[in-house]
Amino acid sequence: CLHNSTSTAGVGRTSEDIEQTMPGVLEVNTDLPIKTDAPVHFGKVRAVYWLTAEDSARLIKEKSYDVAEGSSLAVMVISDRISAFDCVWRAEENLNGVPGKGAALNSIANHWFKLFREKGLADSHILDVPHPFVWIVQKARPVMIEAICRQYITGSMWRDYSKGGREFCGIKIADDLKKDTKLPELLITPSTKGILKGLPGVPEQDDVNITRQNITDNLEAFNFKSVEDVALYEKLLKEGFDCISAALEGMDQIFVDTKFEFGYVTDAAGKDKLIYMDEVGTPDSSRIWDGPAYREGNVLENSKEGFRQVLLKHFPDPDILLNKDRMTERSALAKDNLLPKQVLMDVSKTYLDIAEKITGAPIVLSDDPKSEIIAILREQYGIITE
Repeated sequence: CLHNSTSTAGVGRTSEDIEQTMPGVLEVNTDLPIKTDAPVHFGKVRAVYWLTAEDSARLIKEKSYDVAEGSSLAVMVISDRISAFDCVWRAEENLNGVPGKGAALNSIANHWFKLFREKGLADSHILDVPHPFVWIVQKARPVMIEAICRQYITGSMWRDYSKGGREFCGIKIADDLKKDTKLPELLITPSTKGILKGLPGVPEQDDVNITRQNITDNLEAFNFKSVEDVALYEKLLKEGFDCISAALEGMDQIFVDTKFEFGYVTDAAGKDKLIYMDEVGTPDSSRIWDGPAYREGNVLENSKEGFRQVLLKHFPDPDILLNKDRMTERSALAKDNLLPKQVLMDVSKTYLDIAEKITGAPIVLSDDPKSEIIAILREQYGIITE
């Protein structure tokens, strides 16, 4: 049986080093003076500013972006906020985010997207990277699934299995599996993205497990253009997973499981294509284990899963965090409780360490990322309201 640990083997700076040179934490990312005539769309971590039709058309021409004429562009700004169990968490001493987290996540995703293009897999929604916190993206028509791929049995899959479950997302599972061990084969275990209504056999709730048959029976509801594109998404998911897994193996890290997202865009030639969206292979969207620790019988998390484990141990009733029927209590828990500062500083070290391992370059931390973003978007893109 493997033992869990939430610390991470250092490759350079300590959490104390980060605190001594504390970078500016970007908590609020919805108040930038970016020219838009639409409401700012925001989630737990990223904010999306849809550019005006005029600015979209101008940038497509000026920057020679490979998108169809008339396409909508957006500025996507990441924050340093950290979410887990569908809540955003804060710490003592007014630490309302994780130092370096946003820049680390974007740098990792940029690295993998670039590798995917080099390997000939598929493009992403990202057209430009003006700043470590910022992407210029094209509007995509999202496929309404969370494309999850698993190489080891752990997490929610293990919880279901340990209670006797032997079928997961319509896939039969062998009887003799042990926790945190490698699966006989790579499994695709999709879940819903958002609440889909009126689909036979699919509960009307977000992030619920579904089968391949559910998808192929309801192509339009899941935004697939054809059954062939279901096979294409599975191919791109497996190829992307294998690409990242092989690269991490070379760093003696284990790619355990991950979530990808997909969507459709139209290129400058008018061709529709299925692309990768959101982020890929990051500590937010994946589990990554340290190889040497695993061989010694320990699970050493180099991803947000370590933070999730800390939360489960920190609060006396972990069922609040795991039980979707207790979401009201969970939201109050996150709102009313400040975590120890060291918890978020440890997360900072985990993210910065794994980002620097993956990219092979130091993550540059900024004292005032918001001012930098505004200056670059004004001077190089002309999209700041004066």
